[in-house]
Amino acid sequence: MDYQKLYAARLHAAQARPYLATALYALHPVPSVRVPTMAVDRHWRCYISPTFVNRTPLEELASVWVHEVSHLLRDHHGRSDRYARNDRLRSNIAADCEINDDTYGDGLPQPRGAVTPAAMGLQPGLLMEDYLRDPRLAAYDHESAWLDCGSGADGLDRPWDLGPDGADGLTPQERDAIRFRVAEGIRGRPGTTPRGWRRWAEEAFHPPLPWRTLLGAAVRAAASAPGAGEDYVYARPSRRAASLPGIVLPSLRRRPPRVAVVVDTSASVSDAELGSALLEIAAITRAVGGRRDLVTVVSCDASARLVVPLCQGEGIALVGGGGTDLRAGFTRALRTTPRPDVVVALTDGQTPWPSQPPPCRTVIGLFRRERARLRFVSNEGEYEPEPLPDWARVVEIAT
Repeated sequence: MDYQKLYAARLHAAQARPYLATALYALHPVPSVRVPTMAVDRHWRCYISPTFVNRTPLEELASVWVHEVSHLLRDHHGRSDRYARNDRLRSNIAADCEINDDTYGDGLPQPRGAVTPAAMGLQPGLLMEDYLRDPRLAAYDHESAWLDCGSGADGLDRPWDLGPDGADGLTPQERDAIRFRVAEGIRGRPGTTPRGWRRWAEEAFHPPLPWRTLLGAAVRAAASAPGAGEDYVYARPSRRAASLPGIVLPSLRRRPPRVAVVVDTSASVSDAELGSALLEIAAITRAVGGRRDLVTVVSCDASARLVVPLCQGEGIALVGGGGTDLRAGFTRALRTTPRPDVVVALTDGQTPWPSQPPPCRTVIGLFRRERARLRFVSNEGEYEPEPLPDWARVVEIAT
């Protein structure tokens, strides 16, 4: 192994990307003839082919250093573990598309054969999960069969991995400390880093919670709030009746909360988002104890089209396809008998909102999209959607 060339390439990478220097020098190089190029494991070891180092120009070798450490910083192995069926090659290519669109340039040349979204006809600036869902990714698998960035890129163990008990691996605490220092450096000089790294640094300081957990918690919190699902009944007299002989006082009892779900079925909502809405209705039912008879579904585009008590059938017909005005959906939901204790709106946000807050707890499930585009085009020209109301709890939903 030509260590002098290898370490000179790492120094060049640190000079070109100073915010990654801490992570680059935390990688422990391990020579291996079984690795085709360079690969990493989740314990921050970098397995390196001596032949690859000898035949690769120093500047390109520096680019590969940055490429491999990017897999570890962005936790591609952990994110790949969340997929039930993990195709190694697809995961590796999707992870490469996430990091390669803003890795090269400014002193780091693009290595030959590097996978980029532009070369594949894919949209740049997306995450690994977005590329994995794109069916066009499969068409390029055979052309990139030589790719293997190791278990640090897709979470699947390799024959050359030293494993958790091997030498020179980092502990989970040490890995988190490195990520924190790199994110701190990026936030300190945001103007010199690409947009993808700035986004990663923000999430490193404020990691997003699982959206389904947030939605369930928001519904449960609204359903269990004071006043929700409470009423006076005479079935059990109040304990204070003892102080008033001859008078029967009702007691305040909690009944199971009722939930109305308003689903945005306008033309701006995709089929995938409608499918996600059906999954959320099932999750909302579990959040209120599994009582399907307590959940009502309102299908709404520019008008409220359908009210379905969930207990009447397994299938829910979501009717719509026109404009968007969820105010009609809120009105229809609040007129149901008995009146709901919680209203949940599942929408893309391109709708006017009621001017006054509803007389019950409200949760908005917002389909996650790219929010950079603030104006939209309709038959009436361009318009800018109203901001989300401050009287509702908003949870972003991944489709």
